[in-house]
Amino acid sequence: MSTPFYVSPQQAMADRAEYARKGIARGRSVVVLQYIDGVVFVAENPSRALHKVSEIYDRIAFAAVGKYNEFENLRIGGVRYADLRGYTYDREDVTARGLANVYAQTLGTIFSSAAEKPYEVELIVAEVGNAPEDDQIYRLPHDGSIVDEHGSVAVGGNADQISSYLDQRHREGMTLGEALKLAVESLSRDTAGGERTLTAEQLEVATLDRTRPQQRKFKRILGRQLSRLLDEHTGAEGGKSADGDADASDEAAGGAAGESSGASGASDAEATSGKDDSGKGDSGSSKGTETSED
Repeated sequence: MSTPFYVSPQQAMADRAEYARKGIARGRSVVVLQYIDGVVFVAENPSRALHKVSEIYDRIAFAAVGKYNEFENLRIGGVRYADLRGYTYDREDVTARGLANVYAQTLGTIFSSAAEKPYEVELIVAEVGNAPEDDQIYRLPHDGSIVDEHGSVAVGGNADQISSYLDQRHREGMTLGEALKLAVESLSRDTAGGERTLTAEQLEVATLDRTRPQQRKFKRILGRQLSRLLDEHTGAEGGKSADGDADASDEAAGGAAGESSGASGASDAEATSGKDDSGKGDSGSSKGTETSED
């Protein structure tokens, strides 16, 4: 009888973590940002049927990267948990913190179990509060740990590079248009440092908007509304640049005209001075000088 091959628990956990990370890195990234009126979710996702961002409950939303069938099972389980808890107790008892704890237990159990492979998913659970300081964002890696995030967070793909870009540029009090522009800029950067162009058709965007009068704060931004938000910000920057170029051109043209006029006045003065020595030449020269200063 052959001796079973022995693998230390530390090595086994490291191998499982590496396996899960490689699967997550193959997925397109998702970015979550706080803005003045809530939380915005932006994912690179050309599919209109397979969503990476979804509503869980009144003020709670869910975003994920990795294997679709695995994080879809988790999303459905989260919806059932929230519905049951809200029905049994009260709607206010359903919180992002409670949901994140449920997901953490599920992911942790699967990750530590030798009977099945770890889930190749990374989750974000967010809840919008009555004020920006009450917003909650939790990131859950494949091993079931919980990371409490503030301001901005990115998962999947080149998440480290995107997170660094967001940390340097995200600020409190951003409008929805500013936050959306920053999110798209961060997703457009590839691992080599270059930039791509992402269109509205390649993006999945949703918000948790605290200003909505209804109890459910989740809203998808689609079609014309998304295109308008992207075009407005791009158009505003383009218009500002065009105005600056026009002003510079006007200044250059004005300066050239002044120099030309001054030179013409000086030539007239010299010609007059050559014809008559009675003082008309001085008058012409003075006139030419005044024209140049104007």
